[in-house]
Amino acid sequence: MKKKLFQSTMVFALALLLSGCELALFDSSGVTGKKIGDTILLTMGLMLIVVIPTILMSLWIPFKYHASKKDESYDPEWEHSSKIEFFAWGVPVVIIVVLATITYFTSYSLDPRKEIVSDKKPLTIQVVAMDWKWLFLFPEEKIAVVNEVAFPVDRPVQFLVTSQSTMNSFFIPKLGGQIYAMAGMENRMNIMGFEVGEYRGISANYSGFGFAGMRFKAKVTSDEDFEKWVEGVKASGQVLTDAEYDRLIEKTRDHKVEYFSSIDPLQFKNIIESFTGAQNGSN
Repeated sequence: MKKKLFQSTMVFALALLLSGCELALFDSSGVTGKKIGDTILLTMGLMLIVVIPTILMSLWIPFKYHASKKDESYDPEWEHSSKIEFFAWGVPVVIIVVLATITYFTSYSLDPRKEIVSDKKPLTIQVVAMDWKWLFLFPEEKIAVVNEVAFPVDRPVQFLVTSQSTMNSFFIPKLGGQIYAMAGMENRMNIMGFEVGEYRGISANYSGFGFAGMRFKAKVTSDEDFEKWVEGVKASGQVLTDAEYDRLIEKTRDHKVEYFSSIDPLQFKNIIESFTGAQNGSN
């Protein structure tokens, strides 16, 4: 009785824990994320060709040849079957070849650094990982935003990613793609949202006690709403001066959204060169 109660409790607890999971990777609203999700599902389906028969046979064989089955045939001299060898080795080999082919081609086609083909000009957004917040610089619009980013639907976006501090990981699960942010280096990630919405952006790499609050909102909007969003940022009147930047690089937790109406167009370049210069011994 106690054993059954324990098993029921464990099943209920597991179901309760899994109910909070979000299948973001399989329900993407981004071009790249959709392809990644389809590839994962295809890979899982191919592997189930081996997994499902193996599980069924692990149940069927003990049942069929149990000691109590006195009327079943018993052949202790049997040692080889070409048919079994063919299926036991042939099917996995075919699956491995197919998976290797898929992996080879998708490793190039889904490279986050690869530009997305579109008749629209890509929007460039520069991303700086800080302790513990995200700074987004829009060099063409000459604005900056902390912990919030917006871009038009069906328009490619090229994120240029670096870090002001420790290594981090830039990730928008519903739109697909994840790329590391490292000080003194520029990494690139291209995505394109095909559905208007507000999506969760996170840091996927532990970077200290404020890591859990290092989140941001990624807004995919219409062209008109994006222009309104940019105008709203410019109306803030707050300028990203050197003093303001020094304030931002201080360690903070659960940092609120901030708008900056004006930035130095070379801000991103200067951030990277502040580290490469130090590494070269010029600073």
